[in-house]
Amino acid sequence: MSAPCPHCACACTDDGGSHALLMLLDADDLDAALAQGLLDAQPCPGCTADCNARLTAAREERRFALAARTRHRAREARLQRRKAERDAVRQPQSIAATAAADALARALAKAKERRQ
Repeated sequence: MSAPCPHCACACTDDGGSHALLMLLDADDLDAALAQGLLDAQPCPGCTADCNARLTAAREERRFALAARTRHRAREARLQRRKAERDAVRQPQSIAATAAADALARALAKAKERRQ
């Protein structure tokens, strides 16, 4: 037999673990709630609408937060890749510019020697 609901005292035995999840959420133990299946939690058929709304809201908030984290990580990876691509394109130009500056310095040195 499962524990009664901490909010509406529902004693439904077919709660699918939602009562335990609500207790974990009340204790602010989000890690344990996620480990117990918060992301896949279904509302208890015997609980009140308010109770089920709490569980559904907590589940959707976590899904939204995890999706946002995934989007953020993908964006960071994309920005790093673009930066690396830009740096790779700029690298040969800086080498070419250095080579051109060296060649110009040698030419100026030769011209200076000829004038003397």
